[in-house]
Amino acid sequence: MALIAQQLWASPVGDTTVATRKALETVGMDGAASAGRQVAVAVGSRGITGISQIVGECLGFLKERGFHPFIVPAMGSHGGNTTQGERSILSDLGIDEPSMGVPIGTSTAVEQIATLKGAIPVMMAREAAQADHLIVINRIKPHTKFRDLTESGITKMLTIGLGRGEGARIYHRAAVDQTFSILRRAAESIMRRHSVLFGLAVVEDGYKNTADIRAIQPGNWFEEEHGLLEKARKMMPRIPFDPLDILIVDEIGKDISGIGMDSNVTGRHRDLVGDLFEAPHVKRIFVRDLSRRSQGNGNGIGLADVTTQRLVDALDLNRTYANAITAISPEKAAIPIHFSTDRECVKACLETIGQTAPEAARIVHIKNTLTLDKMMVSRALAEEVATDPDLQVVQSWHTMAFDTLGNMEGLAP
Repeated sequence: MALIAQQLWASPVGDTTVATRKALETVGMDGAASAGRQVAVAVGSRGITGISQIVGECLGFLKERGFHPFIVPAMGSHGGNTTQGERSILSDLGIDEPSMGVPIGTSTAVEQIATLKGAIPVMMAREAAQADHLIVINRIKPHTKFRDLTESGITKMLTIGLGRGEGARIYHRAAVDQTFSILRRAAESIMRRHSVLFGLAVVEDGYKNTADIRAIQPGNWFEEEHGLLEKARKMMPRIPFDPLDILIVDEIGKDISGIGMDSNVTGRHRDLVGDLFEAPHVKRIFVRDLSRRSQGNGNGIGLADVTTQRLVDALDLNRTYANAITAISPEKAAIPIHFSTDRECVKACLETIGQTAPEAARIVHIKNTLTLDKMMVSRALAEEVATDPDLQVVQSWHTMAFDTLGNMEGLAP
């Protein structure tokens, strides 16, 4: 194996706080105050770079204009549908009442605010539904489950995120027959009935730097979000080899992707609404650990072929199963075969890829699907590394190493 560096798309905005303020200053809010001053600011569970600074700047902007903002956890079923679980996740992202200087919603109650064609109820967190205005903050990126005009972003936050566990369950069930375009219909319904001041949309480059921050208002909501989605898709980091025999992933988690490891990176996705088979085409996926920030939610482990006993021991099955069932994806919570050591896991992968000898196996080892600027690759990929101008060997070839307990060393962030 050798450690290689991959040159990714870089487009940092610089100071995130300054960029956030510039985006907010494009918003015309002169008439909003007359309609009331309580503003529910929806914040999710993803590990967005600088999210605490972005949220803090948005809250300060609102206070300066005489509004009374408060934070509403908007993370669907992540957090186990409990106040304590949601607050713990936000706190781990640097978002709590002392640091933000505003209250955080203390209820998990939802209420129906509308009904879509087909008798599909539109649900919303009660404290958000009762506020004078709404704001949602989220990262824009390709979704792991579907392809549409908008995918993972502010439309999803406004609907699935603010719908909490019950709303998320309703939308996912309806999408089996009606596709996820239902989220746009739900968002349109919400914006007709509630004052949505804007969505604060964040795009990250290949190195997870903030590349764009945009305040999007209802008048051109879907068009602007789609433009940012295409920008995010272009900058998204990928594994530059196809096909692969084995993909080793140090960690998965909800802070990394909704399904633990991004299927746009791994190429593997199983889902009732349609399987996506994309590059790289991988025979076996071995996942080593669960991210600490995922707080026991191992949704997505079912996309792996092999894992470790330590990951299984770290699972909070209540959170994992609640999330998987809400998303109509019980297969993603299925626990794969698992062993006590990494060595046993690698051996199981090598023995189930066909007649390929270990020394000829095409193997890639990554930290997680968000961190792809460095990765370990096997000698079988040496020629492709040498001919790709975006790749460079930074640590020469050596035998795959295990410690005295039979475990590997993870890649540094």
